[in-house]
Amino acid sequence: MDAAKTDISAFLGVHHPFDLLPADVLAEIAGTVTAVDLAPGTVVMNPGDAVDCLYVVRSGAVETRDPDGQLLARLGEGECFGVRAILRGGVAVNRSDVIEDARLLRLPVAVFDRLRRDHPPFAYHFAAFDGGRLRDSYESTGAPRNLDLLTKRVGALITRGPVTIDAAASVHEAACVMRDQRVSCVLVTEGGALTGILTDRDLRGRVVAERLDYATPVARVMTHGPHRVQASDHAFDALLLMTRHNIHHLPVMDGDAVTGCLTGSALVDSHTTSPLFLARNIHTCTTAEELRAVILRVPDLVHEMADWGGTARGIGRVVTTLTDATTLRLLHLAEQRLGPPPVPYVWMAAGSQARQEQTALSDQDNCLILSDDFREAEHGAYFRDLSRFVCDGLNTCGYIHCPGEMMAMTDQWRQPLAVWKEYFRRWIEEPEPRALMLSSVFFDLRPVHGDASLYEDLSTGILEKSRKNRIFQAYMARNALSHQPPIGFFRNFVLASGGDHRNALDLKHTGVVPIVDLARVYALAGGVKAVNTFERLTAATSARTLSKEGSLDLIDALEYISLTRLRHQARLIREGRKADNFLEPDELSSFERSHLKAAFTVVKTMQASMAATYQLGRF
Repeated sequence: MDAAKTDISAFLGVHHPFDLLPADVLAEIAGTVTAVDLAPGTVVMNPGDAVDCLYVVRSGAVETRDPDGQLLARLGEGECFGVRAILRGGVAVNRSDVIEDARLLRLPVAVFDRLRRDHPPFAYHFAAFDGGRLRDSYESTGAPRNLDLLTKRVGALITRGPVTIDAAASVHEAACVMRDQRVSCVLVTEGGALTGILTDRDLRGRVVAERLDYATPVARVMTHGPHRVQASDHAFDALLLMTRHNIHHLPVMDGDAVTGCLTGSALVDSHTTSPLFLARNIHTCTTAEELRAVILRVPDLVHEMADWGGTARGIGRVVTTLTDATTLRLLHLAEQRLGPPPVPYVWMAAGSQARQEQTALSDQDNCLILSDDFREAEHGAYFRDLSRFVCDGLNTCGYIHCPGEMMAMTDQWRQPLAVWKEYFRRWIEEPEPRALMLSSVFFDLRPVHGDASLYEDLSTGILEKSRKNRIFQAYMARNALSHQPPIGFFRNFVLASGGDHRNALDLKHTGVVPIVDLARVYALAGGVKAVNTFERLTAATSARTLSKEGSLDLIDALEYISLTRLRHQARLIREGRKADNFLEPDELSSFERSHLKAAFTVVKTMQASMAATYQLGRF
């Protein structure tokens, strides 16, 4: 090999993703590479130009801008460009200019395609540029047995058809059917439609214990209008429904037709870190201390799910449902202690719990919406005691009191519906720094327990006002751009320069939060009801506030950054340390660093797009 080829091979071999290729392959492709020296101001490609090679910066610098002139990236030594053009039919979509004396290496498209075909790790790197897709880098196959139900559908758990009986039959006939069919319940139908359910507990408590005649019609003692699920629902959701309502049998439907019955024993896994096991145990707790013993297992659950290939979206949903179950149990215990509520109320989760995006590290954000029948003198003490009991109980469980006191036990956030409507009117019509800070929390709300119609009434007005108020959207957009992803020019990480986390990336405030903030603005501008960030980004395309490509790019970026954060936390937990959000890039492989940079670049690009939409200038 001559000196020039040796130099090219050595150079590529120390830059990602070429460092993933075997030495003999590097030596071979070095002979296909040509070098070109270009002066500052040279246009390498314009939108619409045919592109027949991958460019690698050997020295100097290149700047890439979109067709509107918005800066997308500045590329330095070892970085590639022209990738999107190659992956989209060989036509450039952006403009690339030399900004410093540069030597560029040109790798022919045919060679590039062959490398991607023959070397999967090399191909995975460039998946990040294929429309922003990062999915290949975090998807994995296989899951442990106790995680199967996170994705398994209810229908997959039904092993026999429904056992039914007519509503006019007697309880004696029903008992005989249950005995002969060896089941613990029968589904009661009338004209083929499900009208009720009769369980062995009903026979004990409502027939035998009450000494009813065995000729009594089933319709008299059955549970009318039972809770039910569709065969297409997730099994984990079915388990949570059973846990929430303390039921052990759940009719399964296919549309309006009964297809079977799901039992608790068919769902619960014996492993103590199973989310199903934890959810069921939460319901049996009678004190906050008992709940704490269950919730202390959640970090181990996160560790296990992350290690076994769970998605960040799925893990966040599971962790949040356990928080919901804990909150619900505390509310039930509070009502047992204080008596029934004197007026209707709804307990609202806020922030990450509302979005169903919690991790192993979460404080609590919540509030209480009261009926307008509320009178402080008559009802105030009840709701003060209830909210204090629940918030203190959550704190005992490890969901620490919100440092900003955004909790239902704070008087300001425990108010009648009319007061909440005025809060939101003022925040939307008179945006100022504190209002924007509060909006970032309370525009993410989800009912957990109580009269959900109170929130529906509030939500309808919020969405309508925010959708029509362009000035408010612009303020929210500017606020969203205040959290910058830690990526600088030349796609280098920007690390913390001082404090306890020097040389680390804050994966929450500079990673996840910028995407959450962007999604909130897109959702409010489009009148989107969804609160979960993934769902907001998807719905925003239908609302025409976000392009389909932008939505998919941000969804992939959010999944990758969130999963990196979860794996970092799981690693700390495994080492017996407290989970945090601060990751040193040296903990990652070059492959992971490259994809993380790609994810941050997606966010920076979308922030620039939002700044242009709302004419915010430089940010």
